[in-house]
This record gives sequence, C-alpha cells and structure tokens, in this order.
Amino acid sequence: MKMPKVVNRYNPKLRKHTPHKIVIVKRKSPSSLSYGSKNRARRRGVARGMGNRGRYSKPAVTKFKMTGKKATKKVDMRYECTETKKQHVRNNTFRAKKLELI
Repeated sequence: MKMPKVVNRYNPKLRKHTPHKIVIVKRKSPSSLSYGSKNRARRRGVARGMGNRGRYSKPAVTKFKMTGKKATKKVDMRYECTETKKQHVRNNTFRAKKLELI
C-alpha cells in the first residue's frame, strides 16, 4: 500500500491543521506477563473439572483454534507534527503486507 510521507492533520495542541510526517513504529509482541494474560492463565487452571465456567473452562487457544502467523500484520502508524514534534496515533489501524511511503 502506498501512502504520502507528509499529511495535513489536526493538531489539538496548536488547535489547527499542520503538516504531519508519517512514522511507522515496529509493533512489539504481546507480553505473556501482562495482568490479563496472567489472570486468564490462572483462571484456566482454577476452572479445571468444575463444570462449565464459560470461557474459563476452555482449554488453551492452541488446542481448539487455528493458530499460526497471519499473512499480513497490522501497521502501527503515528503522525508526527513537524512544528511541535508531538506524535498522534491513528485510531483505525489496518492490515497491510507492505506499506510504502511516497
């Protein structure tokens, strides 16, 4: 996918539209030590053999779902204001095999 290097976007700090440079950030892999991950793992262990506990009764995702890498990755794009150097994150991220800035 091709996108322009500089886009005119609204800067809330300056309260006006300014040219923003597109910055592509490398996404880090999700952490297995985050609060939610630990909580899910704990509940999965606790809910064994106690009837139906909804989503906590399910086995690990790898056991019942198709897992593996997807063909495309979600692009983590940020817009950096050329005046204030502040970065604004794009809300609706999208999937693309390759992002080319022209």
